[in-house]
Parts: sequence; C-alpha cells; structure tokens
Amino acid sequence: MWKALSDYLFQFLNFLYSMTGNWGWAIVALTVIVRLALHPLNAKQMRSMQQMQRLQPRLKVLQEKYANDRDTLSRETMALYKENKVNPASGCLPLIIQLPILILLFNVLRDASAQFGESTFCGVPLAGTVLSSIAKAVGFSGDPLTAGFMDTCRAVGTNPAGLSAVGVWLPITFLLLFIVFLTWYQQKLSAQGNPQMATMNVVMPIFMGFICLSMPGGLLLYWMLSSLFAVIQQWFTVRKVAKEEKPVLFKDKPREGEAPAQKAVFTRRPVKENRPAPRRELGEIPSAAVQSGEAYDDFSDFIPKRRK
Repeated sequence: MWKALSDYLFQFLNFLYSMTGNWGWAIVALTVIVRLALHPLNAKQMRSMQQMQRLQPRLKVLQEKYANDRDTLSRETMALYKENKVNPASGCLPLIIQLPILILLFNVLRDASAQFGESTFCGVPLAGTVLSSIAKAVGFSGDPLTAGFMDTCRAVGTNPAGLSAVGVWLPITFLLLFIVFLTWYQQKLSAQGNPQMATMNVVMPIFMGFICLSMPGGLLLYWMLSSLFAVIQQWFTVRKVAKEEKPVLFKDKPREGEAPAQKAVFTRRPVKENRPAPRRELGEIPSAAVQSGEAYDDFSDFIPKRRK
C-alpha cells in the first residue's frame, strides 16, 4: 500500500512537471497543493497550541500549589481545561494525520532525485546536496554526491581556494540557512509564554541544519516552502487568538456575565481583655448564679465561715 501511494504521488509530480516544464516549479506547485489540502488540520493544531499557551501561567500556579499532590494536580488541571474548553489532545491528532503524508512526500522527493539530473531551480541543484555542492566546488576527487561531512571538510582543507566559486555552493547553502531561520522562528512563536521551550528554540534549528546538509536540493526546496507556509499561517493564528483576548477561567473566576460566587467570610472574634475579676465580698452571691440555678451546684463557697 505504501509503495502504491508513493507511485501515485510520483506520477502526480511527473504530471506537474509536464505542465510546468521544470522540476523546481513542479515541486513548488506540489507544495502549494499539499499545504492547501492540509490547511484545516494545520489551523486546528496551531490554534490548540495557542490556547494551551494562554493557560501556561495558570498551570504553573497549579503545579506550584499542588507540587506534592499529583492526584489533586491532575484533577485541577483537567478542570482548568474543561472550564476553558481546551482539549490538550486536539493538537496532536492533526499532527498524527499529517506525519504519514509528510513521510510519503519526503520519500517521493528523495527517490525522484535520480530523475532531476542536472536540473536546477534559482541556482539550487535539485539532485545535489549542500555537502556535494561544496565538494564539487573545491574539486573533490571522488563522486561529489557520495561525499560525507568529513570528506567535504578534508577537501575544503586541501583546496580552500575552490570556495571562490560561490555560484556552485552558495544558493543551496543559502536555502539551508533559510530553513534554519524558519525553524528558529517557528520555535520562537511556539515558545511564547512557555519558558520550558526556550531550549528547544536553540537546539532544534541546529539539529535541522545538520540533517539538511545531506538532503537533496529538491527536498530542501519543498521543506523551505512548507516551513514558510507554516510560519505565515502560525503568525496569523497568533494574531487572531491574541485579538480575541478571552480571559482564562478557573474555579474562583466567573464567566463573563455571571455573578461572582459568594465566598464565606470569616471574622475574628474580639479578644477579651484579661481583666481581673471584680472582688466579691464574703457572702455575696453572683446574680447569674441566683438567676440560673445551674451555674453553681451549691453556694458553699459563698457562705462566710466562722473564724476559729
């Protein structure tokens, strides 16, 4: 089934090539079609992420308050989600649906590199990689397409003057750097209001840049365009959610239009001054004892005693 889907997608890419006459424009058209088809899922995922970010300050308060009570923390967290109509799993479902499609596209574009030949798009070799382009510029002795990271570094060390042929390696290198920038910007938008994502904002772009060193230019072109679409879509989603300005609801905060819940008011009783009891004369019976009859069992303490 997977092989059949790959064949159908490759045939569709061939159809776009027959319409445009250029593999680069065929990849651009394929990217636009795929992003438009996945737009509803992407929009739902990004909106869910923004709603989760709005709840981060309140979630942090709950985590500090119930740090030693996991069960209560779980209940309060779910109550917070329910009050604000946020489903934490709703952002994962669109991503799970998209992953097979993205993997399929990557496989098709990677396998299609053999069909690209010497085709270029804006100076980017669709079949070549960043490493192979640099290796070709510095005169790598073997096949540039087989040059690895260390092979390319040794070739540059042997003939650094070859880097003067910037037209060979600069376009695809610029494409890679632009992908790194878009990845960083995406992480920055996603990390707003979530300090825990600050580390990912640094690590992820570096990781993606290292992976892209050995990817064909056609695949990098698709990745760059797809990331650009995602950044634009995410930017508009962030602005739209920010304009709504819905307050975060929790138990002690009423919804708009509802009367606030009455809270029990506890007042402290006035502290009685520690005054000395009034002095009684011998034989004097307190009035309370006379009136109630229950205050004292007998009045023996108040009967004057004869002096011996």
